[in-house]
Amino acid sequence: MLNTGKLAGKTLFITGASRGIGKAIALKAARDGANVIIAAKTAAPHPTLPGTIYTAAKEVEEAGGHCLPCVVDIRDESAVIGAVEEGVTKFGGIDILVNNASAISLTGTLETPMKRYDLMNNINARGTYLCSQACLPYLKKGKNPHILTLSPPLNMNPIWFKNHVAYTMAKYGMSMCALGMAEEFKDDGIAVNALWPKTAIATAAMKMLGGEEAIKQCRTVDIMADAAYVILTRDSRSYTGQFLIDEDVLRDVGVTDMEPYACVPGSTLLPDFFLDEANPEKLLKDHHKMEKLEASAGSSTGNVAKVFETIKSLCDDELVKTINGVFEFDIHGKDAGLWYLDLKNGPGSAGSGSYPGGQAQCTMSLDSEDFLKMFQGQLNPTQAFMSGKLKIKGDMMIAMKLEKLMGKMKSKL
Repeated sequence: MLNTGKLAGKTLFITGASRGIGKAIALKAARDGANVIIAAKTAAPHPTLPGTIYTAAKEVEEAGGHCLPCVVDIRDESAVIGAVEEGVTKFGGIDILVNNASAISLTGTLETPMKRYDLMNNINARGTYLCSQACLPYLKKGKNPHILTLSPPLNMNPIWFKNHVAYTMAKYGMSMCALGMAEEFKDDGIAVNALWPKTAIATAAMKMLGGEEAIKQCRTVDIMADAAYVILTRDSRSYTGQFLIDEDVLRDVGVTDMEPYACVPGSTLLPDFFLDEANPEKLLKDHHKMEKLEASAGSSTGNVAKVFETIKSLCDDELVKTINGVFEFDIHGKDAGLWYLDLKNGPGSAGSGSYPGGQAQCTMSLDSEDFLKMFQGQLNPTQAFMSGKLKIKGDMMIAMKLEKLMGKMKSKL
């Protein structure tokens, strides 16, 4: 989607813009000649994450904008206020705030330490509130002022709470800021909206959760940047208080072909959280219908015991070093049973029943047919989790490492 020049000379304060969606929005605005204040933590290169505030600032300048990189932890009130004041001094004001910074942990109540709970709520909900509060006095004086928060529609369907209530609360806290502030500052002409992707987006967080295979089923950050650009160039007095979806925003301005945004054209895209269009319960019902059809047709894909025999044959010191975790699989359906996989101790082991060495770090619960499909490469584990087919209790990061083992399994089954 082409730039229009409408953001030329405008000043944007963007949190978490050293990489990902935040940086993409910054670059989109920079192509109009906008001023961008990057407020993010990464000042030195991270061992696993791309980019710093300084490399992002260089890209903004090269794209045609002006940039002020600020080292900011948005949990720190004085750091946020300092960055806002520094930006106002340099650029003369603030016209747009983009609340992009966010933390994620897809863990259940018993598996979420309070330190992680506090991190998510302090960055997501409190950080959004704090940055909005700090920018609002200047937004009141801004030209066509906007606050755009990257958070989902407020959907009270319990399915979006039960597997990761702390994360949902933190994201919905951002959304409640958007809802309340839109009404509170309507008379000031400040637009406050929320934007959320229809599908998963290829970011560092997504790669961490699902690996390279999941990235292949994502759209690029450009779709969010283009949708944000449409929102931020609308009249702030008439376009406020909305929960917007990236694809819908673009279709509204005549963009009908979404294929250029796919990381891999033609791929099946992962639906994002919180949207009933991707209701996991519906997908699960559809899956059970398909299972019955397959069973009536006499289809057979093997059995769980054979998979664990194969896993046992693949166990070695290298795999243990790579994954370093202990798992239990609570498998139901046609081939029900409890199985364990130790990829932490010795050369590794696998077998039926509970883990004999104590408590597993991660328990996965799923239907036997889905278990087989995952290890045969026919079902992406991230997609299975997001659609409700796979339920995970315990360490999510350890769970995602299993994709390495699944890659080895494809040729063996």
